[in-house]
This record gives sequence, structure tokens and C-alpha cells, in this order.
Amino acid sequence: MDRGFFLTLQAMRRQLAAMPCDYYQIRLIHGTTRKPFPGDRVWSAVQLTHGAMVAFLRLRNREGYDIFFHPFAGPRNAGYILVDLDRAADQIIETMRAHGHEPCVVLRTSPGHLQAWIRVSLTPLDPAIATSVAAHLATLYGADRASVDWRHCGRLAGFTNQKPARRQPGGYAPWAILLFAQPRLATQAASVLEATPHHFPTRPSPLSTSMSGSLTPAGASNVYARWLHRLQIPQRFSAPDWSIADLWIAERLLRCRFPAEQIQDVLRLGSPGFPRAHSDPEDYLRRTLARAAQQAALFPARLCAARPRP
Repeated sequence: MDRGFFLTLQAMRRQLAAMPCDYYQIRLIHGTTRKPFPGDRVWSAVQLTHGAMVAFLRLRNREGYDIFFHPFAGPRNAGYILVDLDRAADQIIETMRAHGHEPCVVLRTSPGHLQAWIRVSLTPLDPAIATSVAAHLATLYGADRASVDWRHCGRLAGFTNQKPARRQPGGYAPWAILLFAQPRLATQAASVLEATPHHFPTRPSPLSTSMSGSLTPAGASNVYARWLHRLQIPQRFSAPDWSIADLWIAERLLRCRFPAEQIQDVLRLGSPGFPRAHSDPEDYLRRTLARAAQQAALFPARLCAARPRP
């Protein structure tokens, strides 16, 4: 058995699980010539971690190509911001966490070089907004300003860094090692968005949060509505049972490993007419989350990145 294959697959799965998205764009750039491998493709998490695809990427990596990716949301940013810490200072990740800019993923791409992904929105952002946020975070933490483009790619864990300048003394290419991976929305996502208000449209952001990190009604409604359409609930039911819709949406968010508190905020603030006829709304939310957790546990292999079926 190829132990290297399974180590790469495990690293990829951990990184993708911490950065849930419908699709991911993959780019292969040759480490020496900087020429791209022909064609950019978009894949789901299931497709990307298929054995044949992992083997293909490992082969290209051995041929000298660096493996880059970013969560894909078409002409918009998927809500993830890359902070490329080219010369990472000691304790920089702890500083980011202390400021409420907790990364969902941290990779060491070579000794002294880190890449951190910060999720600032559960719904896609306009390119200008994402670029402004990336520039703000890069300035705040001394990151590479050349990497603040709204769709800038980061490295995929489990592959080697083929840049000649990053070669180790023995001539070996260093691995992109996953140091941390946990799906989460940054606590201070709202303050990050508010830090550059002159770059933003006058309409509210698709997802905004309070300074405490909880969702606003507008943000929760947008998240709830997006999942309604992903699950095709309005298309299948002319008069939906909102309790069932709450359960299905809570289950999917749990599969994406979002904290229970954030899921309760989505239901509390985004579910139509909530609390409706519930005499004890908070107990209803707790029971809904408990049932959703039970259902999610029955099918652990299903990934949130897979498209829902009718």
C-alpha cells in the first residue's frame, strides 16, 4: 500500500472539511518555469478526493508542479480570505486568534512560511469587498500584499513546495503541512468588514455579524434562504413545514461542522416567522439541534460539499 498516497488524501480531506464549499478550483503551476498546467478545473470535495484525482495530482507534483486551490463561488469570493505570511513572526497565529481573526486552516508551506485561511462570511462576497478585507488583514499581520486578490489561490495540504528557493539543504522540496484545520467563522468577521467601509456598497453585506460574533437578522436570513434553495425546499413544497426545514438546514450545517451556537442563530433569526407557535423557542432550538445531530451521525460519509438531490 502507498503510505504517501493515504497521507496526502488525509491532509486533503482535513483541509477541505475545514473549508466547506460547493466547489474548489485547482491550479497547477510549475515550480521552475512558473508555467501553468493546461486548464483550470472546478471540482467538488468528493471529486477532488477521489483516488484517481489524488493520484493525478501527486504525479503532477512529482513532475515539479505546485498544487494550488481556492474555494470557488463563480464571479464572487466564497467567504474565505487567504493571509500569506511569507515571513511568519513567532506567535502570529495566536495574535490573530486573540484579535478575533481565527483561521479555519493554517499550513506551513516551508520553514518560516505560513498560509492562513480566515472565513469572514458564510455566503459569497463581492470581489471588491473580499479584496479590501484581504488587504486589511495583510496590512494588519504583515502578510504578502501580492496575495490579496479576492480569488488568490493557496496551497493544498499534502503536496510538496516545488519552488527552487524553498528547497531544503539536501535538495528536497518541503511539504505543505497542515498545522490546524477546524471549520469556523471568525469571531470578529463584522469588524473586519467594517474596517474598510469606503470600499463597500451601501446595501448590507450578505452576511454580517454583531461585534460578539453572532449573526445579524439580515445575515441569518441570507444563510437560511441559501440553504432552502440548495435543498430545493421551495421547489418541492408549496407550503413548507418550517420545523422540518429547520431540521434539514441544521443537519446540513452540522455536517459542515459549524458550531451549534451559530446554527441556532441561523434558525432563530432566519427561519420564517420564528418563533411561530413555539411556547419555548430556546427549547425548540435545542431539540432541533439534537435531532439534527442524530440524523447527521447516521450518514457520516456524506459531505456538505456534495450538491443536495431533489
